[in-house]
Amino acid sequence: MPFWRKPDRLRPLDEAAAYARCHGDRDESVRVVKLPARRARYDLLATGEEIRRRFEERIDAREPDPPLAQTPPATA
Repeated sequence: MPFWRKPDRLRPLDEAAAYARCHGDRDESVRVVKLPARRARYDLLATGEEIRRRFEERIDAREPDPPLAQTPPATA
């Protein structure tokens, strides 16, 4: 009869535990720093819906395409 063993479940590691596992004990020159959230680089000028609406307005404002010149049917 084979012995079935449950697989070990890995627990999530925090940053300090992960660093200790990879690099060993840390000295005083290494410390974990929490950074503030990044601010937006620029303000968005328009939403996707506004861009779509303006695009439709530009299409509607175009002059219609000139009618295609009809070519005589080819005779063989």
